[in-house]
Amino acid sequence: MGIHAALFSLSLLLSFGLAYNFRSEPAWFSRMFLVMLPFALGVKLVVFGLRGEYDVSWRYVSLRDLVNVTIASHISVVVFILGYFLIANLYMRFYGEALFATLSPEGKVVSDFRQSIFLLDWAGTIALVGGARMIVRLYHEEIAPASSSKRTRLLIVGAGNAGESVLREILRMREDRYEVVGFVDDDSGKQGVRIHGAEVLGRIQDLKEICKAYDVEEILIAVPSATRKQLRRVIELCEGTALAFRTVPGIDELIDGKVTVSQIRKVRIEDLLGRDPVRLDLNLIGRYIQGRIVLVTGAGGSIGSEMCRQICRFEPRSLVLVEQAENPLFDIERELRHRFPHLHVASYIADITDDRRVRRIFRAEKPAVIFHAAAHKHVPMMEQHAGEAVKNNVLGTRTVADAAVEAGVEKFVMISTDKAVNPTSVMGCTKRVAEMYIQELSHASKTQFVTVRFGNVLGSSGSVVPVFRDQIDRGGPVTVTHPDMCRYFMTIPEASALVLQAGAMGRGGEIFVLDMGEPVKIVDLARQMIMLSGLRPGEDIEIKFTGVRPGEKLYEELSISGEDFAQTGHEKIFVWRHRREDWNSLCRGIDRLITMADSATADEIRAVLATIVPEYDPHRWHQYAGQTGPQGAAAPGAASDADVAVSHSLPNA
Repeated sequence: MGIHAALFSLSLLLSFGLAYNFRSEPAWFSRMFLVMLPFALGVKLVVFGLRGEYDVSWRYVSLRDLVNVTIASHISVVVFILGYFLIANLYMRFYGEALFATLSPEGKVVSDFRQSIFLLDWAGTIALVGGARMIVRLYHEEIAPASSSKRTRLLIVGAGNAGESVLREILRMREDRYEVVGFVDDDSGKQGVRIHGAEVLGRIQDLKEICKAYDVEEILIAVPSATRKQLRRVIELCEGTALAFRTVPGIDELIDGKVTVSQIRKVRIEDLLGRDPVRLDLNLIGRYIQGRIVLVTGAGGSIGSEMCRQICRFEPRSLVLVEQAENPLFDIERELRHRFPHLHVASYIADITDDRRVRRIFRAEKPAVIFHAAAHKHVPMMEQHAGEAVKNNVLGTRTVADAAVEAGVEKFVMISTDKAVNPTSVMGCTKRVAEMYIQELSHASKTQFVTVRFGNVLGSSGSVVPVFRDQIDRGGPVTVTHPDMCRYFMTIPEASALVLQAGAMGRGGEIFVLDMGEPVKIVDLARQMIMLSGLRPGEDIEIKFTGVRPGEKLYEELSISGEDFAQTGHEKIFVWRHRREDWNSLCRGIDRLITMADSATADEIRAVLATIVPEYDPHRWHQYAGQTGPQGAAAPGAASDADVAVSHSLPNA
């Protein structure tokens, strides 16, 4: 406030001086300036104070602050003018002469006050107050010494609003870790243009050469509306470099379209492989969840926990969590109680193969909708422990499904896998048996049983992405089973949303499948993850091919013999018209499987699975066994297959 008072006084002094050309005659300083100063100063101090101008941080002054100074100056000069003429009229009435009267050359008594002072003082106030604030900001941004630590040389992709916002904040925070060398942008009208002193150095296609010429260490992709394809293009253009990549939030995450340094994050593999958001019919989903009691098995898993989060958005009457593992159940229950304090959450530690425990839970909670996410999912692990796959995937599903029928559950949605299509693994085949059971059960009960097939989920526990991250953090090598290994990918939220949508659309007995787009080679995924870590594939981190593991396919498939697909009301979701099974034969086969689960060998279990699922070929993976590509011999621990199954894509034809 004191600094403002000094600036206001200086502005009025300069206004009088300019109006009278700084002459000593007439004696404007003592006769007029000193008389008017208290009034002018009081008006400005009050107006600026009422507008909160004394609380503004000068270091971070912006154009908006300068506009506010201008508005306060406008108000001040209006009050100043009105006050002056009011006082002048009163003075004339009481003293019979003009305020600041003097003799004219003609001998008349006139006022010697020059009204141009008002305009000069208005402009001077804006210039001095605004200029003083800008000087403070410029001092911190251009003159004050920056942090002594070495700053990272950053190139910004995208010379739009987001890029400008980030650069502006980096310049304002000189102690930050970035030194911006320039921009790249494909807009021809921006080539050579300077933004806050940083030049647009070229087009995106010249990225690699520009990075080399300017010793760039990191690239910031400042295009909130960028698609996954555009992000991949930037990464691929920089192949062979040791650059780190960062990005900004998507356009739907930005409230005002502005980006700050704190919002910058590393580019994740999910940004490159995840697909554009799937449109959901929220009203349809809400109609079968809102106000209902919903139960989720496997609630502590990657998919199960995300489903719980999304279900809560639709305001169920109660959410029941069923999970065998204690710690994951504790974590998701605590999170949900914190994020949705008004929602009733009940949690149960339970093994889904425990018939008495499951039925007791259903009788106590009376769920209307069940999402069955509990399953064993790792292909090579289940080849070694075939009996456990049978117990969890087949017996567990049968137990939960039978209890659902007995409890009068309205809808039962099971998560299955693309590995159930022409299965070559025990895991895929047991999931296919579970599909067959609930499809036939749907025809014999009032409960609507729906299946959703998934592809591979990015970042879920035990999937290929965390395995690769761990291998990269340890310095490599990154192990890939086969150079031609391909998979379809989706994000955890997208997978969970698909389950909710399919559950809303299902009427019983359907198998829903999502159009997943293009498959991704696992070796390409490995290369991209290495590059996103700021390292070079084959130089900093080796990629080693280790051979196809038991039960794995090179390519996932879509349908099984006798199935066909049809379009649904959703452009990305398809439904498979499956063949009917003989109920008695299916039940006998399942009973036999369950009976021998703890005593039979893996080969014996595979033989029985083959009698239930004719298209199951446990030896098909052998045609790829031992093929490792150009490098390496077979080794344990190779990653190729992401974890849990989630949906699949239609062929391009």
